[in-house]
Amino acid sequence: MSSTELPSLLTATASPKASAVRVAPGERLRSVRLPGITLSVRSRPPAREGLPPALYVHGLGGSSQNWSALMPLLDGLVDSEALDLPGFGDSPPPDDGNYSVTGHARAVIRYLDSAGRGPVHLFGNSLGGAIATRVAALRPDLVRTLTLVSPALPELRVQRTAVPTAMLALPGMSALFTRFTKGWTAEQRVRGVTALCYGDPGRVTEEGFRNAVEEMERRLQLPYMWDALTRSARGLVDAYTLGGQHSLWRQAERVLAPTLLVYGRRDQLVGYRMAQRAARSFRDSRLVSLPDAGHVAMMEYPEAVAAAFRDLLADAGRARSRVDEMPVGSEPVGSEPVGSVSVGSESVSVDVSGEGGSVSGGGSVGADEGDSVAEGPPKGSPGVGS
Repeated sequence: MSSTELPSLLTATASPKASAVRVAPGERLRSVRLPGITLSVRSRPPAREGLPPALYVHGLGGSSQNWSALMPLLDGLVDSEALDLPGFGDSPPPDDGNYSVTGHARAVIRYLDSAGRGPVHLFGNSLGGAIATRVAALRPDLVRTLTLVSPALPELRVQRTAVPTAMLALPGMSALFTRFTKGWTAEQRVRGVTALCYGDPGRVTEEGFRNAVEEMERRLQLPYMWDALTRSARGLVDAYTLGGQHSLWRQAERVLAPTLLVYGRRDQLVGYRMAQRAARSFRDSRLVSLPDAGHVAMMEYPEAVAAAFRDLLADAGRARSRVDEMPVGSEPVGSEPVGSVSVGSESVSVDVSGEGGSVSGGGSVGADEGDSVAEGPPKGSPGVGS
């Protein structure tokens, strides 16, 4: 699940009482109209011309604001854009009401195709990680590298702390939860989200907490908030049950892009035990473990995530150089692509006790059956993600 960041009045379907969405210093917000959807896109002016593009996808209940702490740390490396998925952040609901993982993946693909920004460095947290995995598997031409922070990939044994979130997918549960929490203040809701999503809720600043409360108050005024949340939760649960070529794990195996996996050992929503399976499934992967992080490491420890991404870029660059230097017609030695590494040599732990953190260590179709998403050629506020 993702954050306390909420949609604003700038959307056509928002309540007239809702206030404008918050934009951090150095950020821009614009609205992009596409067939069937309108997306709000948050960006930062590139540090210089010619930087490769990056796109960030938030988790369930979150928004593009979930990436506001990480994006400035990558200003010199990439040209950053973060989108609000349909029904979240400042984006209105999709015209067809499709909140499945496939529907959200289609929105990402549609935006990238229309913007002509691909291939991008694609980031995803929680639900956004499942969406990004599907996009990378089905449209490898759109993805340079893949960075997944606590990606929501299927688990057979869901953590007990994640059960209430999963129950949102059950029919009638959102109405029951709404009645049960009717008397909760926005501050109480934000504290609950923070306790669930952060490894150390004390890392949320007073300013960040105030911003999150304001966002929660605004979100509660939106007529479609619970519908977007519950239908997206249901879409994620549906994606967990799919098998064969539609399975998210099968699609993870098809991803060609170099992949960075970031897991927090204190994550209460995505089990840390899934980290090694993910590292085995993505063919060219490196795994970073954050001992004190929870579910939204890019918000809790953005410096450590930025450092890991820089290492990913360096490794990918060295791999490309080796391929470029090979004689024409020769093949890489070994069964894996050049630049890929074994899980054992690339599983690292990150010491985040310091301010910036340090890295150490060795080394087609989705939730809607028969519905293809391919449309072209082959420290901040508290947040959640799922």
